[in-house]
Amino acid sequence: MRKFVLIIFTTLALTVNVSAGTDGELILKKNQPSEIKDCFEKINRVTFAFNQALDGVIFQPVASLYRKLPSPAKTGVSNSLENLSHLLTIPNNLIQGDFKKAGVNTSRFVVNTTLGILGIFDVAQYIGLTEYEKEDYGQSLAKLGVGPGCYVVLPVLGPSTVRDTVGSSLNFLGGDPWYNVTVKNDTHYFNDANYYYSKGASGVDFRAKNYDAIENLEKNSLDFYASVKSLYLQDRQQKILNTQKIVDTQDDSDWEEISQ
Repeated sequence: MRKFVLIIFTTLALTVNVSAGTDGELILKKNQPSEIKDCFEKINRVTFAFNQALDGVIFQPVASLYRKLPSPAKTGVSNSLENLSHLLTIPNNLIQGDFKKAGVNTSRFVVNTTLGILGIFDVAQYIGLTEYEKEDYGQSLAKLGVGPGCYVVLPVLGPSTVRDTVGSSLNFLGGDPWYNVTVKNDTHYFNDANYYYSKGASGVDFRAKNYDAIENLEKNSLDFYASVKSLYLQDRQQKILNTQKIVDTQDDSDWEEISQ
């Protein structure tokens, strides 16, 4: 029963991961995303409404409580989650042929896991190990020339594309070292609970960082579904190209620009 609850909580965590920059905060951009067909719009809208209801019942309240924690505590959680994300970024750096970033990210992981006490403290930044953008298998597939396919909204998991969905599935087929160590090779030191708790914490951390941004987006959008789709597709394109954010501000005029 505990395992079932952990799995549900983990998948719900992914619902709120609409779009995030390297620091986990929503980024607005004024450029238009590549034209990607919404082949399943009617079904997507129903699924989107279902996911939003789940967010309102679970993640919004939990994130609200999380935001009240002391800043050092929240920073420590964010740092440790960021450190774990290197385990997925490194193999994708290698797939994309970016060996320099793979080396730096490996060094960051080793330093922060040891000297930084399991990543709670980002010690690596003080010795010249610059943080790079996160990478995943969806981005690697894009770099290899695989097209995005149609836009889809997955039940519980949220916005995606056919390509990103395939990329995410690779995490559970041996592509995610953290999943392999915890879930596939349940040991005395690591087990599936470690994996699901970390994913659940990642969802809550993201939702808390973007609590006001998501509320503003919904309030100022004529069509919240279309706005989330636009933001997600823009964010994915920026991640694939490894380009910098275009808009730093989050005032009402910015939100209106991505409303459709």
